[in-house]
Amino acid sequence: MRPINGDDLIEAVAGCTALLRTAVDRDWTAVRAGRLEWDCHATAVHVADDLIAYAANLAGRAQDAYVPFELTLDEGTGNAGLLHVIETTGALLAAAVRTAAPGVRAFHPYPFRSADAEGFAAMGIAEVLLHTHDMAEGLGLPYEPPAELVTSLLACLFPHVQPGPAPWPTLLWATGRGELPGRAPVTEWRWRNNLVIPAERLTLTGLRPAAAHDLRLGGEGGFDWVEGGPYEGTRGAAGLLLKAYEAGVHRPEFGVFVLLRTQDGRALGAMGFHGVPDEDGCVEIGYDLAETARGQGYATEALRALSRWALARDDVTTLLAKIDLDNTASRAVVSRAGFQQVSADENLVTYELRR
Repeated sequence: MRPINGDDLIEAVAGCTALLRTAVDRDWTAVRAGRLEWDCHATAVHVADDLIAYAANLAGRAQDAYVPFELTLDEGTGNAGLLHVIETTGALLAAAVRTAAPGVRAFHPYPFRSADAEGFAAMGIAEVLLHTHDMAEGLGLPYEPPAELVTSLLACLFPHVQPGPAPWPTLLWATGRGELPGRAPVTEWRWRNNLVIPAERLTLTGLRPAAAHDLRLGGEGGFDWVEGGPYEGTRGAAGLLLKAYEAGVHRPEFGVFVLLRTQDGRALGAMGFHGVPDEDGCVEIGYDLAETARGQGYATEALRALSRWALARDDVTTLLAKIDLDNTASRAVVSRAGFQQVSADENLVTYELRR
């Protein structure tokens, strides 16, 4: 798996249009698109409409709603013209993705009200792949996109879904379009863009599985790190996130967040949870910073922001932090963030913060 980019979107669109051109002489309005209620023509228009809407939101930096316009075809546009529209709107979204500055986010309604450039590229790809499947099913055409592309798409937008034995059947199952042995049918689904939590001088940016994979292998995860980063704790946390994803128990909201400095977009360290809350609403937090970013209040600021977000949820009542006895700097961080010491032994001191 790897991060998704504009080239991947162009590849997805090219596969879609190449396939549909083999049936361009058929009446798409007379053929239902797979399990959808739409016909194939309406489904193709929907794909183009989504692609241009995503491009507009990202390029226009929409923050609270979609940019208020709608795609309308010229009267008499045939199937060949419609495919040209899909190619064009796909190219526009790819251009918006390629030119978006790092850290830029724009409106998308779920689940966290925004997406970054990679998220918009992935959503465009999902629309193309899934609805090409729907149209191909209705038209009786064989279709399966490249496995590597689907693997990356699953990791980006479906980090809560355990990878299956093959990526394409897994994506079809996860979106209610197929069956997967040993798994119950899916009747409702949503993809998940990564969560970001703002702080005063930082943005806590949810780490995706593909970036975690790169960090675990010694890469930078697509981030511009300050000198000395990423620190060893960040790489270890990335490895744990990846294991949780592969086991199907990863919950992105309770994963790892990279701390990005607002001033220059550089990554300073990481902070996150050691799992989901237990039945009593208790969850443990951990963090680390590159050495060059320490002593400037960044960890305290990030911990306060993450704590506020977590304790505002119904499923969290208590945050824990377990710190080495001799790590006085880290103990000072949790104390400044409002945590209280509740226990200690010869190795660890445990702090907690209650709702």
